[in-house]
Amino acid sequence: MGMKFSRQGSSKSKKIGGPNRCDKMFNFVTSSFFLRNLVSKSRRRMLVAGYDLDMSYITNHLLAMSYPGEHVRAMYRNPLWQVKHVLDVRHPGRYKVYNLCIEENYDPAHFHGRVEVYPFDDNHVPPLSMIKLFCESIYSWLSNDPENIVVIHCMAGKGRTGLMVCAYLVYSGMTVDEALQLYAHRRTTNNEGVSIPSQRRYVRYWSQVLSFHKDKLRGPPTVNLPETVTRELRRIRLYDTININSVFFVVMEMQDVPNQLYRPSIEVAKGCCREVKQGYHRNPSPRYYLSYVDDGNDTDQTEHVSPRVVMQMDTERSAFYQKKCIDYYFESPLKVSGDVRVIFYEKLIGSRLFYVCFNTAFIKGSLMQFSVRDLDKVGNKGKFICGQSFCLELFFGPANAV
Repeated sequence: MGMKFSRQGSSKSKKIGGPNRCDKMFNFVTSSFFLRNLVSKSRRRMLVAGYDLDMSYITNHLLAMSYPGEHVRAMYRNPLWQVKHVLDVRHPGRYKVYNLCIEENYDPAHFHGRVEVYPFDDNHVPPLSMIKLFCESIYSWLSNDPENIVVIHCMAGKGRTGLMVCAYLVYSGMTVDEALQLYAHRRTTNNEGVSIPSQRRYVRYWSQVLSFHKDKLRGPPTVNLPETVTRELRRIRLYDTININSVFFVVMEMQDVPNQLYRPSIEVAKGCCREVKQGYHRNPSPRYYLSYVDDGNDTDQTEHVSPRVVMQMDTERSAFYQKKCIDYYFESPLKVSGDVRVIFYEKLIGSRLFYVCFNTAFIKGSLMQFSVRDLDKVGNKGKFICGQSFCLELFFGPANAV
């Protein structure tokens, strides 16, 4: 289960039935819809019980929302006392709140102690083991009473919330594409729900570890979490770069912390990719490798995926030099395992360009390729260095070499 909070607060604590004096002032300020609508952007809002709240019913039993804030945060997020009032009126004794934030928390007594926390970083992904606990908890709660609902939120109530909502929809029998589309339609006005590629990638990962009974009504699917796989990262290459001669990178891994559900990302390596010069060749190494390329589609891949031959990164063939490339070669292969994030920077400190997250258990072959649409948080600086054929390539040693 997640981090459960069931304490009801000490006798000296203030009453939680309504806003205090400070909260009343902010309630007056936030009576104007402008600020909240500005912050919620394209997320759908609900006018309920006289309140304008950033929340959406994804299904009759799944409610997604932004963070229930107190004090200053209530000016631009959902005021906690308004959320509590709505839930208590519409679903008295029948709701449970799931908080995905690591950066902020609140007293679970506000929601009668029915709060579980599954924390992971903003704009990031959770380990599959956390998704498993999350889905099992929701299934158990919803199975207890047909009128029960769950309320899921992160900070903005979109990315992390969407990833976990879609994970449960897939756990309930939907395809990945159906889940992502339903969430996008019900949660946003522009049909862009889970927009971070790595978060969509992890929904696909999750779908691949589920085994359903022939009759899906018989119960939840069996979850077959993959064993931790260690791979040797040998080279990082950025193909077709423009307007830049070098890019810094940091490789990070999620680390287990005893008795803690949250897994922080720890730096395991960093370096600088530099321009590949014509005529430079590193030996000995074979010239060709089998590669399975993630095409970025969200549809389930049930049929066998055939490998394709990909030209080796440092080959001497002239076609390689038609585009500018920068790369980094690990003199000693870097062993990575589990959930990995590679972040790219324009400068050693700050100026992030983009990043990508993946799990080593799902690497097919020796080469992972990511186009611009497969990268996370590609801003103007990131787009500025990407040519039309830009591709990030991560080259790994054979799976049985570790």
